[in-house]
Amino acid sequence: MRAEGESASAKRTPAGDVDKGGAMPPLVSNGAMLACSFGAAPSTLTVMPTSMVTVGGQPAATIMDHVPMMNISPFGMCMAPTNPQVIAATSAALGVFTPQPCIPVTTSPWVPGSAKVTVRGLMGLDSTCTCNCQWLGIITISSPGQVVVQA
Repeated sequence: MRAEGESASAKRTPAGDVDKGGAMPPLVSNGAMLACSFGAAPSTLTVMPTSMVTVGGQPAATIMDHVPMMNISPFGMCMAPTNPQVIAATSAALGVFTPQPCIPVTTSPWVPGSAKVTVRGLMGLDSTCTCNCQWLGIITISSPGQVVVQA
């Protein structure tokens, strides 16, 4: 039985969800907007034009574009209770929680990467990927930087 608005060609997954025809998430490019679960402000992704591959007129991102301060800019103030700077400042303030300036510490690539797109041999970055900060923040892509090319 079809759900309301479901086309005759729509298929159901084993879990019973409707497969919308395999629409892939947008690829990420230079200028994408990022958010951190412990950051106070949004940030941007900077992709160096070394691959010479563009998406929507901007350099295409890969899972390896995770270098702090070069690819991932700070998120304003860090509110991670595991960040040593926040711990020290909170201790100095006699237990009053005290956020500190964000310095991203991303030591591993974005995951999972695009299943269908590679950029010069590296997995492309799509809008569903996440990157972990050492202080337990999860960095997500809130806007891919372009809306033309999908994975």
